[in-house]
Amino acid sequence: MVNPANLFEKPMTTLLFLLFCGFLAACVHSATPPESQEPASSFESGGLPFEFKEDGRKTALSAATNEWFTTAATCTPCHQNLQSASGGEFSPAERWRPSLMANAARDPYFRASLTFELEHSPQYATEIQEKCAACHTPIARYSDLAKDQPTTLVGDQSLYSPQNPAHQLAMDGVSCTVCHQIPASDGAEVRNSGDLAIDLTTPYGKRPLFGPFPMSRQSVAMMAGASGYEPVQSEHVRRSSLCATCHELYLHYLQADGSLSQGQATFPEQTPFSEWLASDYVDQYSCQDCHLTRSEQALPISNVTPQNRYAGVSQHNFLGGNAYLLSLLNNFATDLGVEADSSHFRNAIVETVTFLQSRTATLEIRNAQVQSGVLSFDVVVANQSGHKFPTAFPSRRAWLHILITDAQGKTIFESGGYDQQGRILENDNDLDPTRFEPHYERLTSPQEVQIYESILHNVQGEVTTVQLHAAGYLKDNRLLPLGFEKTNAPLQISVVGDALKDDTFSAGGDTLTVQVQVSQAELPLQIRCELLYQSIGYRWAENIRAAASSAMPFTRYWQEFPHLPFSIAMQSLEMPR
Repeated sequence: MVNPANLFEKPMTTLLFLLFCGFLAACVHSATPPESQEPASSFESGGLPFEFKEDGRKTALSAATNEWFTTAATCTPCHQNLQSASGGEFSPAERWRPSLMANAARDPYFRASLTFELEHSPQYATEIQEKCAACHTPIARYSDLAKDQPTTLVGDQSLYSPQNPAHQLAMDGVSCTVCHQIPASDGAEVRNSGDLAIDLTTPYGKRPLFGPFPMSRQSVAMMAGASGYEPVQSEHVRRSSLCATCHELYLHYLQADGSLSQGQATFPEQTPFSEWLASDYVDQYSCQDCHLTRSEQALPISNVTPQNRYAGVSQHNFLGGNAYLLSLLNNFATDLGVEADSSHFRNAIVETVTFLQSRTATLEIRNAQVQSGVLSFDVVVANQSGHKFPTAFPSRRAWLHILITDAQGKTIFESGGYDQQGRILENDNDLDPTRFEPHYERLTSPQEVQIYESILHNVQGEVTTVQLHAAGYLKDNRLLPLGFEKTNAPLQISVVGDALKDDTFSAGGDTLTVQVQVSQAELPLQIRCELLYQSIGYRWAENIRAAASSAMPFTRYWQEFPHLPFSIAMQSLEMPR
C-alpha cells in the first residue's frame, strides 16, 4: 500500500497518487482489514496514478456579503488555529477550503456535466440550471429565490462571469452560512433534492446560524457583532437529515413525448441517505460521524472565546473518496479560481487516500484449490460503509481486477485490466456506449468483469449517462451495507439486475467464484486480486468528451490527467501452497 504520509516527501516534480466522490464515499466503521489483507497497489502502475503540482501559491478567501449570506472569509479569522490543552491544533475554516463542499461551484466535472445536460435538453435550460444551482451554488440560488428571479450558470453574464455582482458569493460553493442556516426538518418528512428551506425573511443582523454547542451571552454578542449572525444551539446539524437536503436527489426526467415527468415520477439520481436508513448504521453513526474528523480533547469553538471548550469540535474536512477531483482542483487552481493552496490540497488528498484504503471495503481470497486441472477460488468483498459502495453520483464504479500467473510470470488469466485512459479492457460499456457488463456469480472467462456500478436507462430502455434522460436503472449491483434487506428494499434503492437473484450478493458485500483451466500451466500459480475504484468512470467522461462540450476545460484536464483507477484493497496467494 502506498503510505499516504509519504506521498509528498519527494521534491514536488511528478508524484503519483489518486482518487474517490462528489463527495460522499463511505459512512463507515473504523474497521481494520483482515490479517490476510495486503497493501493496496495497482498491478500495472505500482502506485497512485496521477500527478500533483506543488506551485507554492498563496491565496486568500474572497469576502462578499448580501442580505442573506456571507462568504467563508467572514468566518475564517475566528474559526481556525484552535489549540487543545496538549498543544494540538484544529483549523475548521482552513480544512474546509480544499474540500469539494468549498469547491462545489468550481468543480470542472460538474461544469462539464451541466453543459452536457444543457446541450441535450436546451428547452429545459432554466429547470436544469436552477436544480443544479440549489446544491452547487446555493448562496446564489437562494438569494435569487429571495428576489424571485432565475439563476443562470451559463453564458457571458452568468454567475461564472467575474463581472456578475453575485460571482464571489456563488463561487463560495457550499459555504458556512449555507449549511449552518439550514433549519431542522419538521415532522417525519426529510427534505431532499436541494430543498434547504433557508429562511429568507429574517433581516441581516438577526439571522440564526445553527451549531451543536451552547454559547454564552457574551459569545453570542461577539459573533453577532463580528459576522452579523446570531449563533443558535441545535443538534440537528449533526444529523444525517441535514446532509440529505442535497445528497438525496430525485430528478424529473424526459418522457417519450419530450415533456418532463411530473410529481412523484422521478429518477433517484443519488440516495445515500435512504441507503443509510436501510442499514445497520442508522442507529450507530450519522453521516457527520464518518465524514467529519472530530476532536477527542476539549477545544475552544473559536479562537476569541478560549473559555468555551468542548470535545467533538469538527474539522470540517468532509472526508470522501474523490481524490481525483481534488487533484484537478489543485493542478488547475488558477484556471478554476480556486481559493486554496497546494498545502491545503496535499493534506486533503492524504486524508482521502487514507480514508479510501482503510474505511471503505476489504477483499479476501478464500477456498482456493486446484482439482482436475481447474483452479477455483472465491473473492469475498466486504462493504465497510454505511451505504452502498460506490454511492452518490452514478459515474462512480468499483471492480475486481484478477490476475493469475504461472511460475515463470506468464499471464494465465486476467479480468478487469485497464488502459492508460482508465478504460476497463473487457467492459462492454467502455467498449460500446449502448451495452453494459452484467453482474456475475462466477467468472470463467477474461471477457467477464465484475463491476459494482449503476447503469442508467432512458424511457426507451436505452443505456444513457444523460441525467435528464434517466428514467431508471438497468443495473445496480453496488455493494450493500450491513443490515440491508435486498428483497425488501424501497424501490428507490433496490438492487437491479442479476445481483438480485445472486444469493452470495447480500448485506455487507459479495462473494464471486472464479474458475480457470490451468492444466497446462507451470506451478506454482500466483493469484492476485484487487478492488479498483474510479469516481468518474471512463464512459461518463468519454460521453462528455465526444459531445460539443469537448471545449470545456474538463476535457483538457482529463486528457492531460486521465482518471486511472485507485486500488482500495488487494490480496495475493500462491497455489499450491
